[in-house]
Amino acid sequence: MFLMDLLIRRCRKGLPRELGAVARAEGMEPERLARQIAEGRIVIPHNPARKHVSCAIGEGCTVKVNVNIGTSGSRCDPALEEKKAKAALTNGADALMDLSTGGDLVAIRKKILKLDTTVGTVPIYEAVRRAGNAGDVTADLLFTVIREHCRQGVDFLTLHCGVNRQALAALRSDPRLMGVVSRGGSFHCAMMMQREEENPLYAEYDYLLEILAEYDVTISLGDGMRPGCLQDAEKLAKSVEYMTLGTLAKQAQAAGVQRMIEGPGHMPLDQVGYNVRMIKEITDHAPLYLLGPLVTDIAPGYDHVVAAIGGATACLNGADFLCMVSPSEHLALPDVDDIIEGTRVAKIAAHVGDTVRKHEGWRMDREVQMAEARHELDWDAQFRLALYGDNARKIHDRDGETETCSMCGDLCAVKMVNELFGTGAVKKPIGKKKGKGK
Repeated sequence: MFLMDLLIRRCRKGLPRELGAVARAEGMEPERLARQIAEGRIVIPHNPARKHVSCAIGEGCTVKVNVNIGTSGSRCDPALEEKKAKAALTNGADALMDLSTGGDLVAIRKKILKLDTTVGTVPIYEAVRRAGNAGDVTADLLFTVIREHCRQGVDFLTLHCGVNRQALAALRSDPRLMGVVSRGGSFHCAMMMQREEENPLYAEYDYLLEILAEYDVTISLGDGMRPGCLQDAEKLAKSVEYMTLGTLAKQAQAAGVQRMIEGPGHMPLDQVGYNVRMIKEITDHAPLYLLGPLVTDIAPGYDHVVAAIGGATACLNGADFLCMVSPSEHLALPDVDDIIEGTRVAKIAAHVGDTVRKHEGWRMDREVQMAEARHELDWDAQFRLALYGDNARKIHDRDGETETCSMCGDLCAVKMVNELFGTGAVKKPIGKKKGKGK
């Protein structure tokens, strides 16, 4: 089989030309970026079949944010999903995953792939739709769908290779309250149990790597055994899957296939750090991509906030890629407003991660400038520096034109101390523009 000159292999030989723009975006020397890719600590998911802005994910890079969009069997509106995808990108998403399970899946994916961003998919979803149910999915069908996604231009694929018979045995020997909450993980469990066969993605992993190498597509090794509630966090199945993913990550790296690891699900806050560090150690510091972690189960409607708490903690310990969780998580298919809110909160968590991961950390220029703008009571500068200044301005403007915020009013500590010490500058109050109502 013909294998293209894979990015990892080219980085081992020298400095690929296309790394320049990505290195500049990360504030990193191109030579260092190439070295980290060659070692498997950074990935740049970019299918050569499609042109789009690339992003680097991994050690030394800014934390990236992925947003999931996609139809379901009960709500299928491709135009709405395209609108949600564009809203996610407008609000700072670095990548999209099309998780569609309803409608013309090929056509929906084609629309998403036209957007100027990194795109991932989960091929098992389409395989199950084609087969009719998970038990009827054959290895041939699954590999056919994977190849089609690669050929169409998808940059990274979530593939649940670690959901094997050993993990299934662990699930049975140490039962969990929520069982398997990963949709892909449950499909593979059904395939193994109904067909009494090993997961083909695990049994034929070398062949899978050949397909991915043919198209230079990144594999995201899925966390099919992630715990679905805090009560399952210490059960055996997830740890068995971790160990398998470590072996599979090494095999992918040796084959020149870029890989990421997914994890780790719902777990108490004090378990996040060591789970992240353990996954990193087991997988030779492969880039880590995670949903959450969700650190409480009793905040439906606010799971985006719960995930941000877990995500920031995970980034402190080495996580590299956060998947947006929307306010509708566990409740409904997200609408556009859910996507916007979830994306913004995930980007804030990613930035918090950057304040402890990046060399300049919390002393980065933007943080310093915001402190200076608040000292000067310079509202225009504050709105300009804010991650989402439009919302900040909207809140400030609720009470009309004020030099200080309306919480402190004439008792503003900043204004008082500036007057006492002769510091700061007098700024005009910022409020509604003339000609507009309140």
